[in-house]
Amino acid sequence: MDPVHLPSLADELLATAREASSGRAGRSIRSGRDAALRQTVMGLAAGRGLDEHEANGEATLQVLTGTVRLRWAGGELEASAGDVVGIPDERHALDAVTDAAVLLTVAVR
Repeated sequence: MDPVHLPSLADELLATAREASSGRAGRSIRSGRDAALRQTVMGLAAGRGLDEHEANGEATLQVLTGTVRLRWAGGELEASAGDVVGIPDERHALDAVTDAAVLLTVAVR
């Protein structure tokens, strides 16, 4: 696997997200049938995000740029560039408080 320069990829995806009707853009950097971990970098325009959805396994979210809000039935938290948070193993949503880029890592069940 070739190295991925996260700051450059984050900038690229954030620029794409700003132009996208969904307000987001993503790219898998580690995936595949045999991968034990799946990693996706996402760019999210301010005020946009991911609607509530099921957790797909143990996961973490590393904020590369900006600030995001993670919401679930039991609470919510804000995380900013440099923060890594665990994602609750339940339905949750992600909102971009500011333009943001994140690295999602999911352990395949």
